[in-house]
Amino acid sequence: MNLSNLQPAKGSTKKDGKRLGRGQGSGKGGTASKGHKGAQSRSGYSSKRGFEGGQMPLQRRLPKFGFTNINRKEFKGINLDALQMLIEKKNLTVIDTAALLANGLISKTDKVKILGRGELKGKVDVKVHAFSATAKAAIEAKGGSATTL
Repeated sequence: MNLSNLQPAKGSTKKDGKRLGRGQGSGKGGTASKGHKGAQSRSGYSSKRGFEGGQMPLQRRLPKFGFTNINRKEFKGINLDALQMLIEKKNLTVIDTAALLANGLISKTDKVKILGRGELKGKVDVKVHAFSATAKAAIEAKGGSATTL
């Protein structure tokens, strides 16, 4: 590195160094390139999100649709291959919500559903909130038990 090839950090300098609103001699005096009057010429101006200059905004032009089912039960899905990895890593024979929580697969309030992707290599007892039909069949085919909480 030489003094001849030093340059400021990228983004630290501006191309146009005009100081706005500093008198007519500056070339950007008077209205400081903001035009005459109106909200955008005032200090502290900021438009609302989605504001379209008084035109009806897009989010109000489009209709509402759908609904939220207040009785929906939200499950955290965990596949058999994830269970198999956990069994191999921690050498477990019983898998329940406490074991899944301790290993970071679920959070405290999650309801768990075991899903059927992957396969198990040995017998394991699983105690969670729900099972898919394929997962339950796969666990019981290896001699394990699938208990619903």
